[in-house]
This record gives sequence, C-alpha cells and structure tokens, in this order.
Amino acid sequence: MHTLIVMRTYLKLSMLNVVQYRANFFFELFGVVTYLATAMLGLAVVFNQTSSLNGWGPNELVALVGIQIMIGGLIGFVIRPSMQQLMENVRLGTLDFMLTKPADSQAMASMQQINAGSIVEVMTGFVVMVVGMIRMGDAIGIGQALLFAAMLLAGIVIVYCFLLMLSTCAFWFVKLDNILVIFGTAFNEAGRWPIGIYPAWLRVSLTFLVPVAFAVTVPAESLSGRVSTTTVLLAIGLAIGFALVSRWFWRYGLKHYTGASA
Repeated sequence: MHTLIVMRTYLKLSMLNVVQYRANFFFELFGVVTYLATAMLGLAVVFNQTSSLNGWGPNELVALVGIQIMIGGLIGFVIRPSMQQLMENVRLGTLDFMLTKPADSQAMASMQQINAGSIVEVMTGFVVMVVGMIRMGDAIGIGQALLFAAMLLAGIVIVYCFLLMLSTCAFWFVKLDNILVIFGTAFNEAGRWPIGIYPAWLRVSLTFLVPVAFAVTVPAESLSGRVSTTTVLLAIGLAIGFALVSRWFWRYGLKHYTGASA
C-alpha cells in the first residue's frame, strides 16, 4: 500500500509537470506521428513487392508496429526514465536519500521518474494495433485476449528486469547512459519487424541479449494465433527467472554502493 501511495505521488507530480510544460506534449505527439509514418512507409515499400513477409501479412505487421509503439510508450513512461535517474543517483551519490526512505529501494528506484508524455505513444500504439486487428478480420476471443495480455505482461517484465540489471551495473561503472541509448535504438529499429525475418545469430541476440522478441514479436504472435505453447511457457519462465535474478543482482549491487559520504 505504501508503495502504491508513493507511485501515485510520483504520477501526480509528473502530470503537473506536463501541464506546466504543455509544448512538450505536442513535441511527443509529433515524434510519435513521424515514427509511425516512417514505419508505415517501410511496410508499404515491402508489401509493394510481396504479399507476405516470412508468413506475416501486411495487417499483421500493422498490428505488430502498434504493439511495438505501445510497449515503447510503456517503457518510456516509467522504466527508462527511472533507470536513467538511478544511474545518475549512483554516480552522484544521491541514492542515499532514497535508501533512507521507509519503502522498498528497488520499487522506489524503478518508479522515481515518470514521463507522462509517453502516454501519447501508448494511446497511439493501441489505436494502430486495433486498426491492424480489425483489418485482419479475425475475431479475438477471450482466451486469445488473455493470452495476449499475459505475453504483453511477460515481455514488459523481461524488459524491465533487463534494464534494471544494466542500470545496477552503475554500482561498479561510472557512466552507463549510452547502454540505454543502444537498447532504445535496437528496440525501435528491430522491434518493428517480426524476429523471424532476421538471420539466426541476430534472432538469438534479439531474443536473449536484447529481449526484443519477447517484448514485441511474441505478443503479436499471440494475437495472430501463431504462437506455440513452448514459446508461451518460455516467455513466462524467462519473466520469472529475470525477476528473481534482477532482484538478487539489485541487492548484491547495493552492497557495493559507497554513497556520497564515502
């Protein structure tokens, strides 16, 4: 309950910041529209030459792009800005103030910074995904919708834990901001296409080194009915495994934090 109250306070302050700087909202909107237009143009070029891409039709890829934008918005809403702030706090030694608070340090670090402008990406991605689903013409049953929600949640958990472990490395290394930039670039560029179109070595990299596959492709596959039981179990297993390992690594990293007064 205390964690939820803290989260609500951070969200309230973030919304006040959006209201104070309204122009940022429109810049966010312009950026999302530009990215969406670029992605749709790329799909148009590809499907002007072929009717399917490794078994994926144009409407399925429209839904995939929508999912990718929506998840990118969810990550940009709280995960990525909080991880950036975490690394900065470790570098400056100001993480001391957070560790003295009567709340779980990982939870506090994971939601200390909220970018409410990313809601634009979430809403845009959701609309694009729905448009793609409607154009596919297949009815989505309750079971399929629940499976999609489960795969979406598993993907977000995997990405969060992955970024948390990268950010925890700041306890040993001074500057790691570029790692998040590299992740964002890989997510935006590789995530808009199904993982199956890439060479084997790149598929492995985008599945386990940079978990784009479980964040975007697997949820999209669950919507189109092409996801296998093995993939579903693997996604759930990885989400649980990542959660446990990232928790252990966070606590291990705290033992090596020297603080501002050291």
